[in-house]
Amino acid sequence: MRQPSFFIPHGGGPCFFMDDPAGMWTRMEAFLAGFVAGLPERPKALLVVSGHWEEDAFTVQDGARPGLLYDYYGFPPHTYRLHWDAPGAPDVARRAAGLLADAGFATVRDAERGWDHGVFVPMKVAVPGADIPTAQLSLRQDLDPAAHIAAGRALAPLRDEGVLIVGSGMSFHNMRVRDGDATGPADIFDAALTAAVTDPDPEARARRLSAWSTLPHARFAHPREEHLIPLMVAAGAGGDDPAAHVFADHVIGWKVSGYRFG
Repeated sequence: MRQPSFFIPHGGGPCFFMDDPAGMWTRMEAFLAGFVAGLPERPKALLVVSGHWEEDAFTVQDGARPGLLYDYYGFPPHTYRLHWDAPGAPDVARRAAGLLADAGFATVRDAERGWDHGVFVPMKVAVPGADIPTAQLSLRQDLDPAAHIAAGRALAPLRDEGVLIVGSGMSFHNMRVRDGDATGPADIFDAALTAAVTDPDPEARARRLSAWSTLPHARFAHPREEHLIPLMVAAGAGGDDPAAHVFADHVIGWKVSGYRFG
């Protein structure tokens, strides 16, 4: 069965594994807990593209047992002892690298890098048994949206091989604003982004996403776009399949969305 592709919010640092008396992260955690479990068929593997790994060329993590990178700072000590011990998926990583190379992209393989928190934090919620082999793909450091959409298109055959492709980031990511200073512009940007993502014409969707920076309040939402670009890979991997807006919530005044393709 063909797997969909997703763009998911990964929260803030290790947010799902700390006390949350106000329930700030409750809805996002519930979404993450269900987006894999609710699929008609369990994926054979995951390919995750995180907003926390950039390289000059697309790089796949092809280690058999990747460690974890606790690439967040100032959190409680127990959050630096979290584990998510899923096996790597070196065969999927090598297949992804081959598909990208066939599409004309320079590719690199890295067996040493661990999974950053854009991978292990949401996946620890989504796949708590850590029993789905997982590979990671970097962003390309130029953050070119059209190139990342094209890379996603190149990776689309993996979906027919049982691989769930996941872009992990945040649809709004401006650490300088929150609450009332963020909500109005965040809502306007989210509506425009969602309209682009869910455009029923796949070619128009790609054009609109490639021009994401022209959307209202785009640079307010993303002073730098590394947390948005995983969406482009997920959208490209979606091919001609329809897109659905599958998650929305306000967190510290930010409007945060998730999308499914196929």
